[in-house]
Amino acid sequence: MNAVSSIMPVAGNCGRRRYRTIWISDIHLGTRGCNAAMLVDFLDSVDSDTLYLVGDIVDGWQLKKRFYWPTGHNDIVWRIMKRARRGTRVIYIPGNHDEMFRQFTGMNFGGVEIRRKHIHTTADGRKLLVLHGDEFDTVMLAHRWLAVVGDAAYTVLMGLNRRVNQIRQWLGMPYWSLSKVAKHKVKNAVAFISRFEEIVAHEAGRRHVDGVVCGHIHTAEIRQFGAVTYYNDGDWVEGCTALVEHHDGRMEVLHWADEIAARESVEAALDLEIAA
Repeated sequence: MNAVSSIMPVAGNCGRRRYRTIWISDIHLGTRGCNAAMLVDFLDSVDSDTLYLVGDIVDGWQLKKRFYWPTGHNDIVWRIMKRARRGTRVIYIPGNHDEMFRQFTGMNFGGVEIRRKHIHTTADGRKLLVLHGDEFDTVMLAHRWLAVVGDAAYTVLMGLNRRVNQIRQWLGMPYWSLSKVAKHKVKNAVAFISRFEEIVAHEAGRRHVDGVVCGHIHTAEIRQFGAVTYYNDGDWVEGCTALVEHHDGRMEVLHWADEIAARESVEAALDLEIAA
């Protein structure tokens, strides 16, 4: 169940929300499924002392098949690099889709630190293991060919998701994730997600940390497994979510499509009030 804060975060410059830490992953730059416009809106609305990029930021698998890189994807890279230049600590942990960057582990490019994994200490003193999560995906480890086939099927589903939301936008309806609904309806997908969460939490417990932050499965979640807290920051293809740490150490999942819908609702109400 997602943690929901009842206290607004500290506002940063230009009215931006400010958090201690932000985790985002599974952006899949280089694919049509990347929800670049929504991520740009997010990056323009929040600030943090530390920003974690928890893998699959660039989709090397798809770029090898067909090059696709619109201006909106440059806008995301530019915003991340700008944060690094102005003092935000940016830690990049490559995933399986951007594994080509793992060879640069330990290096720093323009203020972006590349790590294989990292231990994050929260404001209230908890130790969190941060990693992408593909290390615990049995399909990836045992049958890479099956993972590639699954990736192709997922790309098709993302195409349908994009068309559905183009129609919804034309009708004045909010963003809706087709694939998210599909995953929760398919029993095997639900079982896989649950098992993945258990395995990752167990590994965190074995390493004697208080929690683990990962991405990979595109399902944002906060769950407790015994003494270990499991956090998944979701993705920016379908769910459009981020994990944030408040300055007192509290953790929260932000669902940005809901944030935009709430903001537009307030703006519409103000417009009606002004018109009246």
